[in-house]
Amino acid sequence: MFITLLKAKIHAATVTDANLEYEGSIEIDNTLLTASGIRPFEKVDVYNITNGKRFSTYVIKGKENSGVIGLNGAAARLAYPGDSIIIIAYGLYEADEAEKHQPTIILVDENNVRKKRLP
Repeated sequence: MFITLLKAKIHAATVTDANLEYEGSIEIDNTLLTASGIRPFEKVDVYNITNGKRFSTYVIKGKENSGVIGLNGAAARLAYPGDSIIIIAYGLYEADEAEKHQPTIILVDENNVRKKRLP
């Protein structure tokens, strides 16, 4: 049996861009992707701390050290520049893997620069 667990989280990132004229996705600074283990094209859930909205999309790689957190397509209607969001990736784990699993949690500052990695 597989169990769905938190794989990675980027906590309290600030939306920097919203572009309706795009097919859809969330663009994330590649520095944060590398630190979190989230991959380009991976499905993520986005939780908007500012307005409470939640949605799913896929990741595209943003420029390294740019601080970009950009929402594209329909997602651009659910969070706006300046909003604070949480980006979550989940994984499926076998029961024995789940016992040992530790998610990667990245805390960022208001410029989307990594402050801390947990654990």
